[in-house]
Parts: sequence; structure tokens; C-alpha cells
Amino acid sequence: MRVPLSWLREYVDLPATETGRDVQAKLVAVGLEVETVEHIGAGLKGPLVVGQVLTIEELEGFKKPIRFCTVDVGSANGTGEPQEIVCGARNFAVGDKVVVVLPGAVLPGDFAIAARKTYGRTSHGMICSTDELGMGDDGTHGIIVLSPEHEVGTDAIELLQLVDEVLDIAVTPDRGYCLSMRGVARETAIAYGLPLRDPALLDVPAPNAFGYPVKVADPFGCDRFTARTVVGLDPEARSPIWMQRRLQKAGMRPISLTVDITNYVMLELGQPLHAYDRTRIDGPIGVRRAQQGEKLTTLDGTARVLDAEDLVITDNRGPIGLAGVMGGANTEIADTQNGGSTTEVVIEAAHFDAISIARTARRHKLSSEASKRFERGADPQAAAAAAQRTVDLLVLLAGGTAEAGVTEVAAPSAPRTIAMPADHPDRVAGVAYGRETVVRRLQQVGCDVYGQDELLVTVPSWRPDLSEPNDLAEEVIRLEGYENLPSTLPTPPSGRGLTDRQRLHRRVGRALAGAGYVEALNYPFIGDSVLDQLGFDADDARRRTVKLVNPLSDEEPALRTTLLPGLLGALRRNDGRGSHDLALFETGLVFRPTGEETAAVRLPVDHRPGDEQIAGLNAALPHQPRRAAVVLAGAREQAGWWGKGRPVGWADSIEAARAIAREAGVELTVRNDQHAPWHPGRCAALFVTANDAEVLVGHAGELHPGVIKELHLPERTCAMEIDLDLLEQAVDGALQAPRISTFPVATQDVALIVAQDVPAADVEQALREGAGELLESLRLFDVFTGEQIGEGRKSLAYALRFRAPDRTLTVDEATAARDAAVALAAERTGAVLRGA
Repeated sequence: MRVPLSWLREYVDLPATETGRDVQAKLVAVGLEVETVEHIGAGLKGPLVVGQVLTIEELEGFKKPIRFCTVDVGSANGTGEPQEIVCGARNFAVGDKVVVVLPGAVLPGDFAIAARKTYGRTSHGMICSTDELGMGDDGTHGIIVLSPEHEVGTDAIELLQLVDEVLDIAVTPDRGYCLSMRGVARETAIAYGLPLRDPALLDVPAPNAFGYPVKVADPFGCDRFTARTVVGLDPEARSPIWMQRRLQKAGMRPISLTVDITNYVMLELGQPLHAYDRTRIDGPIGVRRAQQGEKLTTLDGTARVLDAEDLVITDNRGPIGLAGVMGGANTEIADTQNGGSTTEVVIEAAHFDAISIARTARRHKLSSEASKRFERGADPQAAAAAAQRTVDLLVLLAGGTAEAGVTEVAAPSAPRTIAMPADHPDRVAGVAYGRETVVRRLQQVGCDVYGQDELLVTVPSWRPDLSEPNDLAEEVIRLEGYENLPSTLPTPPSGRGLTDRQRLHRRVGRALAGAGYVEALNYPFIGDSVLDQLGFDADDARRRTVKLVNPLSDEEPALRTTLLPGLLGALRRNDGRGSHDLALFETGLVFRPTGEETAAVRLPVDHRPGDEQIAGLNAALPHQPRRAAVVLAGAREQAGWWGKGRPVGWADSIEAARAIAREAGVELTVRNDQHAPWHPGRCAALFVTANDAEVLVGHAGELHPGVIKELHLPERTCAMEIDLDLLEQAVDGALQAPRISTFPVATQDVALIVAQDVPAADVEQALREGAGELLESLRLFDVFTGEQIGEGRKSLAYALRFRAPDRTLTVDEATAARDAAVALAAERTGAVLRGA
């Protein structure tokens, strides 16, 4: 809600010295979120005056039409002589009153005006448009043409109200009443302790039988409908400047007098209105639910197919408006600019069910100023006052005559009352406010309060959000000042900290960050298209997804079953922005339905659910393992004076998995595998041992070239994904710190020749078992293939480190352990010592 400060002062007598920043601070203190204060006309400097066009000369020989004009600006130029101005606009004629800026002035944007030669003539100033003055859109996109009554030489800065401050307020759903000047003025009056001039306090005639006929078939959807009729309107009447400027400052475009008045009253009172051309209405106005498949063309020119839950306004022909959202084109007010001449209007001021309007607006993807107010709860008691205010303005500004008939259809209703102990706000806030303060604050927001120790509070009609004692307590607390609440931090019980699971997740993040990876946080949503691009088979478990009822995007309606889509998308975006050497990681949940989930139960909101209800809800949830994943592209090591760089390779993704496993205190076993979306010859399956059995915990390697092409990724992109929950389950007791031996290490290197298809992991496992307890570590440091060792064979070179905890090993002991390791490797894998 954009609130011009000059308009706000009409309802609250703010001190003359108060600026927009001062008002912002006061409103923030009472709980309104004032995002910005815009200084309209900042830097604007005159002379800026009203002028009258005397002559227009069309200049020839240029690519676009150019006019040389003389304009009477009175004595504003100091000489009284006509001002010579070159102008390219064509929406004005001789005799028109226009806005002229003279040399020496400065327009918004620090645009200084001076006499200058252009198109062969000297232009002494400018004839201004709304854009040049920072006024906003008026629909003309041309020169401002004023009505004839304005005198030549009048100061246009004051006339057009070009200097003002506008508060931009982010109105939360529970404060719908603040989508109006009336609501914001009430909050301002409370904040300053000043009286409010309520614009809704009008003399409204009683309803009678002579008004325009209205039939409400759905009193739940429309509990109040007021109709007033005004005839004899002047079709040539234009909105006055003050009204146009207030609409523009509030963010709305002036259209025509009748429409501008309904928009103005909506901004003033918060009650949306609609004006119908009476000559285009066929019979009584009705309110009902739409018939499934009915069609309506709304004011935006869109033909809409209606749903049976839509609330519509009708006449004898069918729907003429989408209730509370937008009117229909077949009863639109026609203005003279569009070739029309509406002289008789029926004013609708109704109150509609908030939920119905919200659902209709979302169903048709049609958010309007009216729907925003209705779905947040408009004041039902303001309808009659808004209709009267509209009638008064039409009579005043358009020369109309209000007919005596007043229609008001209202469903029976009673004021809402809430019983509350007088000390309830004290107990909620932990502050002793006292009964007098509680009653005074509730009365300030419009409540009627009765009783002593037990208060009976009647809630005002414009506050549908007040429904229970806690809501009333919140009103007292916010008006007394949130900043005045004492801050008391609870004392945590000793001996409690992070769980083992939480510590592991934090260590994993720190380890990856320390290895040069950057964390990327992605939305947990995916679509079927990315699963196709990743090359998942039709029966792949990762294709079984949990669909969202109300997704943020129709293209991503499901919860992720793998972390890779989000990470690869982040890698692609960064690569496209020039960052080509990338290493990203993410830890988070994936959602893997098992098919055994039950239907979700709807939990109560007015009390704590029972244990059985919570258990039923948990049974409906899919399996949600926590995973870690990395993606890499570009250079893993940069080139420099120290030597050549190194591009990312599949081994880097495996090393990332090993780093994570080390943080968990488990050891990975790596084997060749084929698994989408990885390259079939460069994919590693990652295993850990849990309960004496190998468990698959993830995959790593280089992505398939087809996947890289489909997702537009850099060449040779690598990735790894690992299940942290399974890693945690493989941990055998508390993580043990390594023992540092005081005895020296004995190193033995062996090179074994095996068949090409023998996995290095099998050779490594055999060496470990054969070496026995003296083996401290084992590392593969070379793989060689060539003619020297024969076709179909490869050489694996290992460094074996032996150490005893209680003595220095002899050469014979280390050699014996090495030979035992080689012997077992030969027995299991057919390995032969190279050179033997």
C-alpha cells in the first residue's frame, strides 16, 4: 500500500515538522512494515508553470515530426513575451493549456534545463509530459494537457502536487484494513496519540424499495450488497488534478472520471467498488455461483471459463462480473476517449467471502486490487459509506444526480465478542500492563470493552483477524511497544549439545569446504524432464517421486529423489556467468517413497494432535535419507609458476567421497559400476562394511556425455552422491583418534601384474588381509599398461607402510609381511610380481 503523506495529513493532524521518515518510525513501532519512503519530486526546481499554446509551426525535413511552438507563460519568464519551444509531441493543439519548464529549472534525475539550439531553432525550455516530471503513467504517453480553467503562469509544481513523500507499506494478511488510507490513518493516529477524522463517518440514507433490484442467491458468499444509482453524468467531465495525482502516487493509473472515483474511494476506505453502465445492464443484478463451464470476458479482454465455485455477478443474460475480482467487459463504463458516453451508472458496494475470492483469484491467475482487499477481509460495515462517498463525488465532479432509491441486501449478523481476563495480556507478555492500559489500547483499535476482571470485548467490523484472547493480547503488546518487552533468555540444561548425527553433518560440510568446495543451497523440487535428461531408466527408483498439491512451479511439481539436479543446475548457471572452474557441494534430504505410505490425516489446528494422529501423519511421510553430493568442472588445480594445472577427473569425485567417509570414521571400498547418470566406463560404486556386510552408499565418477549434452554442462563434468545415514550406521562405536607411534615406519613397494578386468579394489583387499596387523596403510600410486607387460594386462603399484606399536620392525619382518600380502593377492586375483 502506497500512502502519500499529503493525503494522510487529511485524516490526522500531524505536526508540520514531521517527515516521512518520522512517520515511518512511528508506524514500524506499532507493527506496520514500512519498506521505503519515496521522495517524489526530489531535486525538482522551478520555474515550472502553466502555459497556453499560441502558435504551432510544423518543421519539415526531419526523420520525425517536429513542431516549433510559441507559448504564453505570463510573466514567469521575466519578459512577458511568448516562449519559443521546440517539441516533438503531437497530442496538443493551439489554445491548449500545457505545463512548461523554463531555462534554469531542474527536473527529476538532475536534468538541468537551458536554452539550446535544436532542429535549426532555439528552444527556450520544454513542454512537459508526465514521464519527464516523474508523475507516473496517465495513459496518454504524451504532453500534459490541462483543463482550460487554469491561469497562465500558475506554479505547476504546486498545481500538480509534484513534491511529496510516499510511504510504501508491506501489508501482512492479518492487516487487510491497512490497504486503505482509513486504516493507515487509524494506525497513525494511535501511534501519535492524535484524533482520527474517519472518512467513513457519512450520513447514509436508509435502504428503501426504490433502489436498483438486486437478488443474492448465495448469502454465504455475499453477505452484503449495496447498490446506488446516479444519472445525468457529464460524459466530458474529467478527473480533477488532485484526484489523478493521489491515484498516481498510490500506484494507480487514471482512466476516466467514474472509474477514477471508484478507485479513489477504494483507496480511501478499503472497500472495493464497481460501476456499471446502467444502459448496458439487462434486468436485476444477481449474485450466485457460476455454472460449470460458463464463460465471461473480463475487463482485461480475456475470455474466462468459469468454475462452479466462482462467485459471479449476473443480469438476465448471465455473468457480467467475477465477484470481488474483476468486472465484465459487457457492462464496462465507456469514456469519451474510447468513443463512449456513459451518463447513468449503478454503483456496487458489496462484501464477499474472503476464501471464495482468494480461490477464484488464484484459480484464474487474476490478482486485482479488489481481490487483494477482499481476501484479506474488507470491512462489511463500510459498504454503505463507500457507496455514498462515490455518489457524492459523482454528483460533485460529474454533475450527476443521485436517485432516491437505495438498495441494501444484508444477511443477518451480530457483532463478534471475545471474553478475556483483564490480565491476559500481562501473562502473555510477562509485563504488568494493568486493566486501564488494556482497555485503553483495545478501545484505540476500535473495540468496545465491558467488565472488570473479566472483559467482554466487541471486535470492530474492520478487524476480522481478531478472533481469540491472544489476538487481543497481541494488539495491546504491539501498541505498548515490542521494544519494551523484557528479554530473558532461557537457561539450557547442562550436558546437552549436538547429537552424533548433527556433529557428523557439520564435519562433512567443513571437510568439503576445506577441500575447496563451495556449498550451494537449492530448492528441493524437480520435474520429470530433468529425470529424463539424467537418463534414468523407466523402472529406476529415483523416478518414484512425491508430488506436491500446490507446487511453486508447474515445471517442478515433485520433491527431489537425488541432490544432483539442483547442483548441476547451479553449476550450469555459474558456468554460464563466466565461472568455469567449479567445485560445489550440498547436503540435504531426498524423498524416496516406498509405496507403503498411508494416506495423510488432516490434523486439528485448535488443539494438540493426539499420539495416534501424529503417528498416522508420520506413517504417511516418505523415506527421507540425508545425502551429500558434489559436482566438479574445469580445472581442479590451477596452472602457475609452480607448474601446469590439472583438469577435473573422475578420481576427484571419488576423493571427495573418501574425505566424507574419513569424517565418519569408516573406510570406503570402491568398485567399477554402471549407473545413470555416470559414464559407464568411469563410474565407481561406493561401499562400506556394516554388520559384516557390504552396503552400497553412493556413486562417483564422470557424467555420461549424453547427460552433459542434455543439461548443457561443461565437458568432463564429474559428480558424487553418497548417503550420510548409511555412513553413520556403518560407524562402529565412538570415533577413535589415531594413535601416533614412536617407532619408525618400514615402507615396501610392490608392483603386481593382473588381468585388465580385475578390480584394483579386489587386489587391495587381498593385500590388506595378507599383510596382517603390521600393515598401517596401503596406497595405490601407479597404474601402468603397455607392451612390456602384455596385452590385456595392467600393472598396479602399491606402497605398503608397516609399523609395530611396541618395537622397531626388522627388514625380515617387513619383507615377510609384504610377501604374505603378495601371496594372498596372487591366490585370489592371479597377481604376479612385476619383474619376477
